[in-house]
Amino acid sequence: MSRILVVDDVVAMADQYAYDLKRLGGHEVSVAASGEAALDGLDRLGADCVILDLEMPGMDGFEVLRRIRHRGNDVPVIVYTGTGDFDRCAQAIRLGADGFIDKAEPMERVAREVDGAIERHRLRHEVFALQRRLGESSLLGNSAAMTGLRELLAKVAPVPSTVLIQGESGTGKELVARELHRLGGHPAGPFVAINCAALPEHLVESELFGHERGAFTGAVTQRKGAFEAASGGTLFLDEIGELPTPAQAKLLRVLEQREVQRVGATKPVPVEVRVVAATSRDLAEEIKGGRFREDLLYRLNVHVIRVPPLRERREDVLPLAERFLEETCRRFGVMPRKLSGEVRELLVVYDWRRNNVRELRNLMERVVVTADGETIKGEHLPPEILGERAAAAATGDEPRTFQELKSQAERTIILAALTRHEWHLTRTAEALGLADHASLLKIMRRLGIRRE
Repeated sequence: MSRILVVDDVVAMADQYAYDLKRLGGHEVSVAASGEAALDGLDRLGADCVILDLEMPGMDGFEVLRRIRHRGNDVPVIVYTGTGDFDRCAQAIRLGADGFIDKAEPMERVAREVDGAIERHRLRHEVFALQRRLGESSLLGNSAAMTGLRELLAKVAPVPSTVLIQGESGTGKELVARELHRLGGHPAGPFVAINCAALPEHLVESELFGHERGAFTGAVTQRKGAFEAASGGTLFLDEIGELPTPAQAKLLRVLEQREVQRVGATKPVPVEVRVVAATSRDLAEEIKGGRFREDLLYRLNVHVIRVPPLRERREDVLPLAERFLEETCRRFGVMPRKLSGEVRELLVVYDWRRNNVRELRNLMERVVVTADGETIKGEHLPPEILGERAAAAATGDEPRTFQELKSQAERTIILAALTRHEWHLTRTAEALGLADHASLLKIMRRLGIRRE
């Protein structure tokens, strides 16, 4: 018997859902009339699936969903709305919801959606368990950069020291943290992920360290914080550079003393947890600016792992794109798509500076929706991917002769190689198989390439 939590400020609606889900699926169902009550119920009793109304006063469904995911809880969440605004439902999917329904849907369909979400959640956990057992990494890519990263993780994971993961936005820092957890000494323990950038400043200490009943207005029950929730496993602190300075001092003390004191408590609670932090910021610069504590950085960066951006491992772009394309087609229930040769070339030369792997995944979702046929073509790509070709077409200067096409291709290849090697001429020349950097300079002058 599965336990379902229905969250809706309209009590009659929640009670009707509870009655029908019990009748149709034999589920145990509880209801919550507010976001706060829903979060409290999840903390105390847990659930196998949550049905969440997006339109609630006070803490709306979006905020409830954010807090569920920020606490590292991967319970399936199905959102519903009575407004017919499915753009909001799509936004909830991006925040981590597993599905959406309309309040006017027949209850038989709602019951099927709930059963499907629970089953998919169970299968995901089985896959994760099998991956741990078989030693299969969730980090995709066979480039030298990714091979080196996996080798480093295998060395660092068994050592229970703190780890600092550095990398640009969208490179997969949380995946690296999960891989450390999988390969570490307590893979069966909890993995709790907290996005420090998303924590309201007045709730940071409560979220991390917990609080006692009555510690502040709204603290109606005792609540464990992220450190206690992750005890016996791994606590992942994403965007650690965004943590307010007062909370940094308390985090430092927890790392040193290995105990937490809940807000409003008089005694500390010992915790045994591995802390993995991540940042896309330059923490050395943050220290110079007085925004980050130097002593906390020394405590966090016992081991430093850098996640390479996608432009440094271009050989992984197409395998990743095809994997994301396949997953998206399966998830959306549409026929399989394939990438045209033109699209494959454009994906490889694009620099992916905006959001790296996340940008590539989002692009694959976008083209699955916009493409009508079986093949993804250049016309389905956004202007920033099309790059110079789109700019030339917009000005009516699209190359037409063989020589013009050849020059454009050379320019694209040279610029991609220069970007990949951070404009280091000798390394770029070697990568392109040229005699020396002088040969590269000659080509650059001919093509009018210069660093801005």
